[in-house]
Amino acid sequence: MARLSLKRLFVFCLCLSVSFFLIITLQAVVELGQFEGKVQRHKLPLKDRLQSQDLNPLTRTRPPTEAGSRYPLIVWWSPLTGEMGRLGECGKNKCFFTINKTYHNHPSTQAFLFYGTDFNIESLPLPRKAGHHWALFHEESPKNNYKLFHPPVITLFNHTATFSHRSHLPLTTQYLESLELLASAAHLVPLSQKNRLRRTLAPLAYVQSDCDPPSDRDAFVRELMRHIRVDSYGACLHNRDLPAPLRDSATMDEPAFLRILAQYKFILAFENAVCDDYVTEKLWRPLKLGVVPVYYGAPNVRAWLPSNRSAVVVDPEEPPESLARYLKRLDENDQEYEAYLEWKLRGGVSNPALLTEMRNRKWGVQDLAKENYIDVFECMVCNRVWENLRRQEEGLTPKTWQAEASHLSCPPPRTFGFPDGPTGGASMRGVWGLSYKQSRLEARALRLLADRNRNFTVEQFWKQVFAD
Repeated sequence: MARLSLKRLFVFCLCLSVSFFLIITLQAVVELGQFEGKVQRHKLPLKDRLQSQDLNPLTRTRPPTEAGSRYPLIVWWSPLTGEMGRLGECGKNKCFFTINKTYHNHPSTQAFLFYGTDFNIESLPLPRKAGHHWALFHEESPKNNYKLFHPPVITLFNHTATFSHRSHLPLTTQYLESLELLASAAHLVPLSQKNRLRRTLAPLAYVQSDCDPPSDRDAFVRELMRHIRVDSYGACLHNRDLPAPLRDSATMDEPAFLRILAQYKFILAFENAVCDDYVTEKLWRPLKLGVVPVYYGAPNVRAWLPSNRSAVVVDPEEPPESLARYLKRLDENDQEYEAYLEWKLRGGVSNPALLTEMRNRKWGVQDLAKENYIDVFECMVCNRVWENLRRQEEGLTPKTWQAEASHLSCPPPRTFGFPDGPTGGASMRGVWGLSYKQSRLEARALRLLADRNRNFTVEQFWKQVFAD
């Protein structure tokens, strides 16, 4: 009998141990999965990262029927996140986020979020109730949706997150991970080695496969190539091949690709559009590598450079021949060239505006310790919605937020006075000016129809465009 009791006790303890082990293991797997998901979400590009969210049907939740009575509903009218329902925590406030457009007329719906590239006149949440907030997230080039870059459309929104430092949530430094990475000398190739490599390499590298964009960069570079050697690795003005494994555009952050670029003295960092604050990886990449950027793009780029002398800023009014002479002089004079790397070799980042921006930035780039800018954008809107709800409870007038024209503004695209030439595909040089003019008419028509505050058809929209 004693043996039987002992045996039963042993079996009971064994079962208890196994159960405890399974519970701990399951918890660890869940936590590991959540951690890995967070890591992957931060590593993926914006669109891929957001589309990858909530793909597991076991973690997807639909808005509960009682959610609206407790939390404000916020609808992603552009289905950027792909989430049918999620209760988001924003400090002390909570909002229910969904891409379900059937909640347009729900009494608890307070705001609609739009992704600029997908902003579509075919579907807008009209009629718009007096308390409805409209919020725009647009971090990309104006070429993706020119309508947004005109006052009649941008001022439709209450809240903005754009590349402009004037927007409610500025995304100007969206391609810069940290000041530490910017100042790091991890990729720096000594100047003596760069001078030896000049026997086989040109002084400048150019890597673009998006040919003939609104900035007309290829026309300028084509003319520049008549006066100084340029190694062009991309499809545009191609004259030098990358190793076969690096020819896919997805490899541009691969260590092997970065090692090739780091060997150059200069990199042509030309944006696809010319707008204040539109600064992309084209500037930050060479700075991180210890290569001097020859920059054309944001007219106010000096406000974002790590130091007063860290990039050669192209003056579009000066001919490429003058730029070529200056670059040749730097190429031949080590002391003058190294003056552009002084900030990296000794001083570090000294620009107060950049230091302040990075210190105060509410979001991170590939930083697990910080939220990403989509989450911060959502919470900005959520917290403002709650602020007005509380004001209403207290009998106060709701606060009004309004986007301004400066929150997303670019001048008309211009072309250089150089002849057409092969860039790697059919030329688009003449398209962008016409597209900009057309978008101005579309913006005016869209605002007129939106102000009527009722649904309209695509045919009505185009009829209004041509009437203008």
